[in-house]
This record gives sequence, structure tokens and C-alpha cells, in this order.
Amino acid sequence: MRVLAIESATNVAGVAVVAEDAVIAEAILNNGKTHSQRLMPVLARLLEEAELALEDLDGIVVSGGPGSFTGLRIGMATAKGLAFAGHKPLITVSTLDSLAYNVKGYPYLICPVLNARRNEVYTAVYRDAGEDLEMVMPYAALAPAELVARLLPLPEPVMFLGDGVPVFGAFFQEQLGSRAQVATVFASMPRAAVLGWLGIKKLRNGQVADLVTAKPFYIRTSEAEAKWQQKNR
Repeated sequence: MRVLAIESATNVAGVAVVAEDAVIAEAILNNGKTHSQRLMPVLARLLEEAELALEDLDGIVVSGGPGSFTGLRIGMATAKGLAFAGHKPLITVSTLDSLAYNVKGYPYLICPVLNARRNEVYTAVYRDAGEDLEMVMPYAALAPAELVARLLPLPEPVMFLGDGVPVFGAFFQEQLGSRAQVATVFASMPRAAVLGWLGIKKLRNGQVADLVTAKPFYIRTSEAEAKWQQKNR
């Protein structure tokens, strides 16, 4: 089974062709260009280098959010277009789940944090449960202080990772002391290869998205939408 995975939830874009037992090809882009400029050329080049065509794939996997509203929309539109054109199933995977699996094997709590702007992070908390990760705290958009308040009753060390760490990592370490650990910059980048591997697991279980109704999981409204709602109350 082979899938094409598209990661566009943060400033770092990624594309990968993944089989059940191998990463066939992967590209990670962090060159400042927009996802709309980068995704299709990189997709085409990656498939060419992997010597595969759309018809050779078993599904299209896309990062479902949360994350950048614009990035998620571009990724979802691209994935849906490819799935529709190739008559392939579409599989969405949580950005936070995928990020947490970057450090699977860490023996304590895993806490991905994505910068949600407005002094909040998109987050969840996981624990390694053997074959899979167990969710300890569900997806949420929280102020850093609220996240710390929820972590304080849990006695274990916490591994923070994601693009929220450069912004709020010092605060977490100040509040949690030696319990707060920070992943490497490489582990903090969402990986399309990990996304693809999780997508294959979902595809095998028949967990596919509806091509018509599938949309990103934003957790909260965008800044523009929030302002519009406030203005039109």
C-alpha cells in the first residue's frame, strides 16, 4: 500500500510518498515561499523521482489541522483535487497527532504546541501506549498559562515540540521547571512521512474522509472571522 501525504499546517511544507514499511520519497520545504507556490511543483517532482503516477497510489493523505488557516485550506484543496482526479480515497490526519508521533517512544507525556496566535497554542497531550499513542488531554486552543494549569496535576515530565516552542518554551520551562523538556528543532517540524504512515493505518481501518464534505479541523474561528462575528452581533 502506497500513499501520497501532504503536510501544510505550518510554515514548513512537506510532501511524501509512503509505503507501509518504507518512506519512498520525502521533501521538506522551509524557504519562505507560500504553500500555493510550492505544493504542486514539489508533488509532481516527487512522484517523478519515485517513478510513480497518481494511479499507482492507494490514497491521498492530508494534514487535517489545527494549524495555519491558509495553509490547511491549500493543503486540503490540493489533496481533494488529487483524490477526485485519481478516484482515490482521501484520508485526513490530525496535525497534532502526527507531530506527537515524531517523538513516539518518549517514556513520559508528549505535548505538541502549535502557535495559534492571539497568545494561544493548539495543543493536546499524549502518552506512549505501546503500538499507539494514548491521548491524555484532548485537542484545545489554550493560553500557555491554562495549558500549564492542566499539566501541573500530572506528575510526569513533559516533552514539548512544535512551532509554539520558540515562542512559549521559556515560559513552560519557567513554570514547570525540570519537568519541561524540549524536543529538537527537527522533531518539532510536522513530517509528511509520519502523516503518511498514520494515514495508511487509517486507510487500512476504512477511516476515509468524504470528498465532498471534508474540511480542515480549525478548533477555533480565524481572527478575521472572530472580528466579523464581533462586528455583526
